[in-house]
Amino acid sequence: MKQKINSKKSILKSIGPGFLLAGAAIGVSHLVQATRAGADYGFILIWVLIIACVSKYPFLEFGSRFAAGTGNHLITGYKKLGKFPYWTYILITVGSMFIIQAAVTIVTAGLAERLFNFGWPPFLWSAIILIACIALLLIGKYPGLDKSMKIIVTVLTLATLAAVILAFSPETINNAISIQPPSLWTTASLGFIIAFMGWMPIPLDASVWHSIWTREKASQNKNKISVKGAFADFNVGYLSAAFIGLLFFLLGVLVMFGSGTSFSSNSVEFSSQLVDLYGKTLGEWSKPLISAAAFITMLSTVITVTDAYPRVISELKDPEKDKPEDKKGKWQVYRVSIFIIPILSLSILYFLSGSFTILVDFAAGLSFLSAPFLAWFNYKLVSGEQMPEKHRPGKNYKIFSLVCFALLVAFNFVYLYYNFLT
Repeated sequence: MKQKINSKKSILKSIGPGFLLAGAAIGVSHLVQATRAGADYGFILIWVLIIACVSKYPFLEFGSRFAAGTGNHLITGYKKLGKFPYWTYILITVGSMFIIQAAVTIVTAGLAERLFNFGWPPFLWSAIILIACIALLLIGKYPGLDKSMKIIVTVLTLATLAAVILAFSPETINNAISIQPPSLWTTASLGFIIAFMGWMPIPLDASVWHSIWTREKASQNKNKISVKGAFADFNVGYLSAAFIGLLFFLLGVLVMFGSGTSFSSNSVEFSSQLVDLYGKTLGEWSKPLISAAAFITMLSTVITVTDAYPRVISELKDPEKDKPEDKKGKWQVYRVSIFIIPILSLSILYFLSGSFTILVDFAAGLSFLSAPFLAWFNYKLVSGEQMPEKHRPGKNYKIFSLVCFALLVAFNFVYLYYNFLT
């Protein structure tokens, strides 16, 4: 009995990185992409949301499994796996991190102006938000990030669930079912579907972030996290992100589908449209609730992304080194990177802040095209020699993983065919 209680305590102590994963996931993919999917296509795209969440599950789970089973994060694994996985990951990261940081920040800036109505331009809001996130991360470090994400994700889940429950009615459901959705077999529709899948519920490179956070959690606890505890932690974060993605999709269907309103490419106008449409259906009283929930959603993403990329950069050169002097050097790289990445992202926003939906779709499409590579690398790591045999996935789970891998590859070919060969 005592052993069971200790086991439960150990699992509870492991919970934390999963909330960071959820915080990173619940952002543009949910508020913008999931809502747009429901608003533009109705219920017809719910299968895309389900396939995206299911097909990425094993490869994202492998990140925390590898960290708990070996004590190393995935970057160490990639480097030991060979030059191709290691350099491919570096190219994917460097090629996408500034755009992703810019995309999540500009959406948050639009929502901040909608919520506070100070009359400030998106670029100024973006700079203020990034400065606040940097301050939180440098002062609070990992414990501050860990605690803030638990609060943010919990509040967000309750607020979004309340909004969905209020949106359900015979009238809204009949409206969503009766309206004819647009064709999915067009270049524009397929491009959006791939962009939707790219970030739903989170890009696959987040498996690396989660493996780093898992190891950092073990360091904070001064105790190795068990594979069972890491698995429980991952499921808390991933399933929360998938569930909230479904909620935002349903809000798009029930509140916006068939409204005849097209979304603006300006982040502030988009945010106003989003909140106003909810208000028309749910009542004016709901606008503060929706505004706050949406802003919290995006703020959680900006905080975690602002932390994740500097952590990745600090680990790229010597990921296997973990002595106190190595950690000190990596902390210095982290502190420099946490300023450089946002500054370069702000320079992108200076020129492209008026077309944020294009920026989001491009970044999400890039994430999806890179997904099969990272999926295969993660599969090779957890089923190979680096992973202790007792922690490797079983036969049935391997088969499930390979089916998911085939789905990712198939959708990539469909996207490339319709964009470049037709």
